[in-house]
Amino acid sequence: MIKSYHSNIMKMYEKIRDDDKRALSLRKKEIKKNLPEVLNIQNEIGRLSLKLSINILNNAANKDIYLKELHQKISDLRIKKAHILTSNNYPPNYLNISYKCDKCKDTGFIGNKKCSCYKQKFVEFYYSNSDFKHMLIKNNFDNFNFELYSSTKSEGNPISPRKNIEGIASMSWKYIENFSNCSENLLFYGSAGTGKTFLSNCISKELIDKGFLVIYRTSESLIQDLRDIRFNNNVELEDILMNCDLLIVDDLGSEQITDFSKTELFNLLNKKLLKQSKMLVSTNYDLEEILKCYSERISSRLLGEFTLYKFFGEDIRIKQNIRNKNFK
Repeated sequence: MIKSYHSNIMKMYEKIRDDDKRALSLRKKEIKKNLPEVLNIQNEIGRLSLKLSINILNNAANKDIYLKELHQKISDLRIKKAHILTSNNYPPNYLNISYKCDKCKDTGFIGNKKCSCYKQKFVEFYYSNSDFKHMLIKNNFDNFNFELYSSTKSEGNPISPRKNIEGIASMSWKYIENFSNCSENLLFYGSAGTGKTFLSNCISKELIDKGFLVIYRTSESLIQDLRDIRFNNNVELEDILMNCDLLIVDDLGSEQITDFSKTELFNLLNKKLLKQSKMLVSTNYDLEEILKCYSERISSRLLGEFTLYKFFGEDIRIKQNIRNKNFK
């Protein structure tokens, strides 16, 4: 599937370049009709530039003087062309091809490296074909309702669920605002239905809107991906999991925990931590359950390399469902 994304993106670039050429052709026709002298000057610049290129390779006598004269003629003609264009209310670069991205000239690559505009197109294309996009229509900060959380302190917690979630939401905004300049990983943990997945999606929506590549996986689907990478050598999938801007692993602990899953999960966590490639993990487990269910190597990284945020309170999904039924 990821290969097909690349193929489609390259087709998009091809179309952009064709559109660039057509637009330039129309501008040339306009100038030919209104200011034919400008095209004559441009053709002369092209002729002299070719002459310059050829003579650079020659070892003729007085070569440096001759090349300097050619440079001066080309410079004078460019000034003259720009003057005529601007005097007639055209921009001086009106007859230059107009790229959407000057860095890669609308090819998607700078040398053999993908341009930043390629990444943006990948993000747009990835989410236009993703169920995750539909989730974020509902799961975003516009629909975040603090009133669903109790303002009363619960036993064993120093603050109320509402005060707690307000603090985590505030932290989330700071995380989004400073995303480019930090390497922080987040671990959301606590009982089911307390907003961990919802808040993860809220963060995703804001980052995606800013052009970051966020990959969302449930723990079960992540293990399936890791199996595909290991046994089918799916390098494209490995690349996207390793090099995305943020990997979200939702509902850790709901997967079937096996020797394979623990080994591959550790390898993924360790590689991404070494690369400082950011992650957000959510789990219904408490800290003791994480220590019990996962190897020391995994739990050490989750509890030692991630910033921990505890969610607590009533099950919001149940509470909201009851509220919706009462309104009917």
